[in-house]
Amino acid sequence: MRLRLRGRLGPRAASRPRILPDPSLPRGAAFWWGGMLRIGGAEPERAGAAAVLALPAGTRRAVLDARALAPDAAVAMAGGMALRAPRGFRLDLWHDDPEALAPLWQRARAVLRGVALARRLVASPGNVLTPRRFAHRLKRLERHGIAVHVLGPKRLRQAGFGALLAVGQGSANPPRLAVLRWAGRIPVAPLVLVGKGITFDTGGLSLKRGPGMEVMAGDMAGAAACAGAMLAAALRNSPAPLAAVLPLAENSPGAAACRPGDVITTLSGQTVEVVDTDAEGRLVLADALNYAVRAFRPEAVVDLATLTGAAIAALGHERAAIFTNDPPLAAALCAAGEAVGERLWPLPVTEADDEALRSDIADLRQCCPSGPQGRHVPDASHAAAFLHRFLGPHPPAWAHLDIAGTIGEEVRWRPEGDAASPDTPLTVPGGFGVRLLDALVANRFEDPHRI
Repeated sequence: MRLRLRGRLGPRAASRPRILPDPSLPRGAAFWWGGMLRIGGAEPERAGAAAVLALPAGTRRAVLDARALAPDAAVAMAGGMALRAPRGFRLDLWHDDPEALAPLWQRARAVLRGVALARRLVASPGNVLTPRRFAHRLKRLERHGIAVHVLGPKRLRQAGFGALLAVGQGSANPPRLAVLRWAGRIPVAPLVLVGKGITFDTGGLSLKRGPGMEVMAGDMAGAAACAGAMLAAALRNSPAPLAAVLPLAENSPGAAACRPGDVITTLSGQTVEVVDTDAEGRLVLADALNYAVRAFRPEAVVDLATLTGAAIAALGHERAAIFTNDPPLAAALCAAGEAVGERLWPLPVTEADDEALRSDIADLRQCCPSGPQGRHVPDASHAAAFLHRFLGPHPPAWAHLDIAGTIGEEVRWRPEGDAASPDTPLTVPGGFGVRLLDALVANRFEDPHRI
């Protein structure tokens, strides 16, 4: 979305559709009155998104009359519109103090560009965004001051990335590990982001059912969110040092594919009994987390992954699950999520989850099979317990975000008073996690006085 800040409206701008926020109206209310689209709701970002959906089809330019809003609220509403606006949409932001809005919009625009990057990556078909091409796309971030280093199959074998290689060995597109670094200016250990980057997930030999498999090109949404957050930090010239470790692989049922019952040796040296090749995400994350801790000695690690259906069963599509070994980090993440509308909910990891991963033939097993008569198991908690085993003997502060239910949003809206019009669904790969991570960095890791 292209935005122009205006202190007054000329005749041409005044003739365009005008949006007027009205906090006295209930959230979601939208109706035309006096030639203006009045939008209800006290949350500016949500109101902005609702405004875009309420505009007549084909509208490509509008005016947001934000004179009654504080500068930060005006920018938040414009940001909400940008997150929902179609390509090529232009907005005139009308405010009495456009100079006060300029720096706020510059920061918001940096984050929106990070979200746009994540969305483009998630929306890319699996044959277009292979692990090699994903790594090549990430190389473009070097123009923004982000150092990008990519390990190919040969280097991965030499280093011992057994879990990542096992997941990708059935595919004609070998895996990669992309490592991104932003130096920052504060002389402390970095925050490291780790994102699952499965560019297409067939389930491997534990093959998924056909219906719905077409969306599995989005199984790299965790890696996409991490890349978007790194771009946002660079565009803001964040003082905080950051790194991202992104394991990229394609999970395919080829002749050389990993089998249920195989035992693989991970980067940490621990052996893992493979139970289900469709639980591949935790395998690539195991090697990536172990590498992140050993290579960076980080202040904290946050990983994001579209990992389990159990997280969706527990929380639906409104919130992502968070597991952690550090309550202050969890509190900071939850607060950041509430602030930007990317909400989290804590789920437990207990000793029982560790016990469930015991194996007779390896150090641990990858997951716990369903019990008799289809008895449900807490797979999201089992996955978190599994990942924690790869943080080393002295784990840093760590949080695991299972974002399986949040990679796309379905928004339904019905014009006020139009009972004959059906609901119009809009499904968008939302770039969940970019704004959450950026808010975490800004609120917790950019203060030099914390060291």
